Amino acid sequence: MPHLTLEYSANLNGRVDFETLCARVLDTILATGLFEVGAVRVRAIRCEAYAVADNLPENAFVDLSFRIGVGRSLDEKKRAGEQIFTVVAEELSELFKTPHFALSMEIREIDPDLSWKKNAIHPRLRQASA
Repeated sequence: MPHLTLEYSANLNGRVDFETLCARVLDTILATGLFEVGAVRVRAIRCEAYAVADNLPENAFVDLSFRIGVGRSLDEKKRAGEQIFTVVAEELSELFKTPHFALSMEIREIDPDLSWKKNAIHPRLRQASA
């Protein structure tokens, strides 16, 4: 499991290619070598209702929440987080040219005793790589 969710303010519609961004993030996560292909999910969720800072209509945000399973060192988690954050910041670099954009990211480890999964993708990908 690594699941990365990008929540973003609706006023970024048409200004950001979220399909390309999700694909780049997926590639970056896989390039770390820390996660199995069949477990990775990247999704973007548009927030229709939001209020940012001084509530100017041009204020916008992207918030990244990266949920991962346990088993990686602090250095590995930091390295993965830095790589992902760098790629996203590069993709969104035009937005930083205005004083109305905020980007944030957090990594959360999932407690294995409180997480349930059923995945038909893993066996297919594991068989293909064998």
